[in-house]
Amino acid sequence: MNIAWDDLRTVLMLVRHQTLAGAGAALSINYTTVARRIRRVETGLGHLLFERSADGYRPTEAARIVASHAENMETSEFDLRRKLQGINPELSGCLTITAPQLLISHFLAPVLDQFDRAFPQIELRILATNDILDLTRLEADLAIRISRNPGDMLKGLRLLKQENASFAAPGMAAQIQSDPKAMIDWIVYDAIPNVPQGIDPTYPNNRVRFRFDDMVAMLGAAQAGLGVVRVPMFLGRAVAGLVEVPVLPPQPYSDVWVVGHPDVWPSEKARAFREVLIAYCKQHRANFTS
Repeated sequence: MNIAWDDLRTVLMLVRHQTLAGAGAALSINYTTVARRIRRVETGLGHLLFERSADGYRPTEAARIVASHAENMETSEFDLRRKLQGINPELSGCLTITAPQLLISHFLAPVLDQFDRAFPQIELRILATNDILDLTRLEADLAIRISRNPGDMLKGLRLLKQENASFAAPGMAAQIQSDPKAMIDWIVYDAIPNVPQGIDPTYPNNRVRFRFDDMVAMLGAAQAGLGVVRVPMFLGRAVAGLVEVPVLPPQPYSDVWVVGHPDVWPSEKARAFREVLIAYCKQHRANFTS
């Protein structure tokens, strides 16, 4: 019996996720289709592949063997798709870009507009996330990343050097200027929960007032006058209702890169997007440093 690739892929996804719902979500199909495909493969191979339980589907040794071969096939499929995409000369079809949300909303939006107007036949798909998507698996064609190490196995170009600094609402900035020795309240990111290092000694009294797990919320709190926030300079300068305060002098911050898989990097669509992106970054690089 010939086993369809879709069925083998379903076994692989169920081994990875161990629930019908999880495998279905990975394959963009419903859980009943997953169950039907698994039964079909088991019948065709004459092996029980999963032990059913209330906790999910536990793979048998036979399932792990099938999944291992399916994973090799999956890798070959991605290799083929990347190589074909890399030699595609057409300036049409879909191009998927991923970048952090705040970089898109406060800097990259004009790039997207310029590119769309210049290349209307290309469908630009934007994945706004801070997650590091897997370009080997074609989760995106190009990634714009804020990083010191954008990916050793990827082709990359540094777009911008940048710095961070301290920003506050105008009223708080005026208070800091009038009384440098007064207590300065900080709004910090939960992963870096302490008062920033490198504060100017002119401002000796500092404390953490709020810790947030979200940068948008931090910016909103700073706009409301709840404290000083340390953010990349382009962001502090772009957000209405914030001004730079000299409490924390500008400090080096992770650079902005555009990266892609070496197979996909030469494609005409990727090249066209990079040209628009690079030109825009050159025009606005002063926004990122002091």
